Amino acid sequence: MSKILTRQEVDLEATWNLKDIFETKEAWEKELNDVQQDISSVTQYEGRLKEGPDVLLACLTAQEELQGRISRVGAYAQLELAGDSINPENQIRAARARDTASSISSALSFVKSEILSLPDGMIEEYIEKQPALQDFERSLGLLLKTKPHRLSAETEKVLTSFGDVLGAPYRIYERSKLADMTFRTAEDGRGEEVPVSFALYENKYVESADTDLHRNAFHAFSETLHRYRNTFAEAYGTEVKRQVIESRLRGYDSVTEMLLTPQQVTTEMYHNILDILQEELAPHMRRYAALKKKVLNLDEMTFADLKAPLDPDFSPGITYQEAGDLIKEALSILGPEYGEIVADAFANRWVDYADNAGKRTGAFCMSIPGVHSYILISWADNMRGAFTLAHEVGHAGHLMLANKYQRPTNSRPSLYFIEAPSTMNELLLADHLLQRSQDPRMRRWVISQLLGTYFHNFVTHLLEGELQRQVYDLAMNNVPLTAVKLCELKGNILSSFWGEEVVIDEHAKLTWMRQPHYYMSLYPYTYAAGLTASTAVAQLIREEGQPAVDRWLEVLKAGGSMSPLELMKLAGVDMSRPDAIRSAAAYVGSLIDELESLY
Repeated sequence: MSKILTRQEVDLEATWNLKDIFETKEAWEKELNDVQQDISSVTQYEGRLKEGPDVLLACLTAQEELQGRISRVGAYAQLELAGDSINPENQIRAARARDTASSISSALSFVKSEILSLPDGMIEEYIEKQPALQDFERSLGLLLKTKPHRLSAETEKVLTSFGDVLGAPYRIYERSKLADMTFRTAEDGRGEEVPVSFALYENKYVESADTDLHRNAFHAFSETLHRYRNTFAEAYGTEVKRQVIESRLRGYDSVTEMLLTPQQVTTEMYHNILDILQEELAPHMRRYAALKKKVLNLDEMTFADLKAPLDPDFSPGITYQEAGDLIKEALSILGPEYGEIVADAFANRWVDYADNAGKRTGAFCMSIPGVHSYILISWADNMRGAFTLAHEVGHAGHLMLANKYQRPTNSRPSLYFIEAPSTMNELLLADHLLQRSQDPRMRRWVISQLLGTYFHNFVTHLLEGELQRQVYDLAMNNVPLTAVKLCELKGNILSSFWGEEVVIDEHAKLTWMRQPHYYMSLYPYTYAAGLTASTAVAQLIREEGQPAVDRWLEVLKAGGSMSPLELMKLAGVDMSRPDAIRSAAAYVGSLIDELESLY
């Protein structure tokens, strides 16, 4: 039986090169200390923002510089911990970085408080008198909109100082999942025992063509989840309660309103994504489940079978290197500037693709101002991994361009838009694969991979979003969130979506325990919003070619200098209306239509 490697045992080339951030641990240590000493570069302006536009400009510029430095210190520690959360030194460094960030945030909280205390119209006067403040006009405008919900300066400072403590539920969840959980082995179809971990199950076994393996691994995986269900429910319930209390303190009508405010979207846009996709996509996905049951000759379609390959005998493996080359080819349509970012990612160890004990599950991209992007993924030699890798490269390309063309205050877009550039790359990869071959078997295989993208964003994350919606409604009515209640909610949501086509057992109801996104505000539904937008733009690229590509590149370079609606209108899509959502659901239906015809 193969074993799960430690971080020290994996190939160095399969890990990221953090020396691009700090050459040595000592250099990181020095900057950690220096940045604390340099808080005065900003605090020297405390009590002075009313003096005039030049003082405000100097303060905002100094704050931007200091925040960039602390973000690099924090990123280094976070990335180390993500690669190996078992290492106690990584845990200590990450905790020290968080403590430092929390103390600095508390010290700098005066900036927002003083800006909001200025007389109405003064910020506009400042901008008129000092043109350099125009770079901050958008961020200042967004800040001023929060004025009705701002607490006293002292209260804001106290809340900010508790930032690390208030973030504990997420860290408890991650530490339990990555450092404490152990799983029994599972038996494959040949009667051999295989090791089980979070990464192995979610990146490999869940998509195995071996029915015995993916079912047995799901049972082994779920048995451990079940033992932790009350701890995880307490952690999540505490996170939700924190958000509800804050929303009430700030005078919002609901926690949902508070969490949507920084996304710059309306509640109607939020509910449209959840309502329309669940209603119009569910019939198509039920057909997809029924097709799998029939083609794979299953006795029943269980939740554990949903990601099993339709054509087990045709599942070309792909190495990490081959995937990198394929992604570079597929994304060449985005031009040389974007292509250079992609090439650098694969050539210069921006990607950590090793699979080791203690490594964070899933995949993510972290873009560090003044450095570059870093991508985490656990490679399993399958094409689903290539799509995930293309997805994370989409984040890297987007944020690298945004950081290049916008100053830090305007570089990061709304969460509502953040998943559009990443899912766009998955669609471009699928188009590239379809163009390379006319073989019917290859075509149905590629369509299956593309449906994996829609499954991940329009089903997995969408239904996470629905759980969040129901959880927040209950929390606003002071209903306790227990493990029993969360399993009941998740089971009902899954049953409602899949109908009678899929058996939803007790293990399936534990799915709420598997994703960290619940601790990231209203993040899950934005995957569906992003894919809706990218589906529409991808169609424009197919129809118009280069003009649509050029608009898309302008959108990427715009970063957070526009609202999500403005960004999408620049790309040629109106997300304020439900049309794009309905079109995306219909497009998924057309893919399943073709898949049914190919079988």
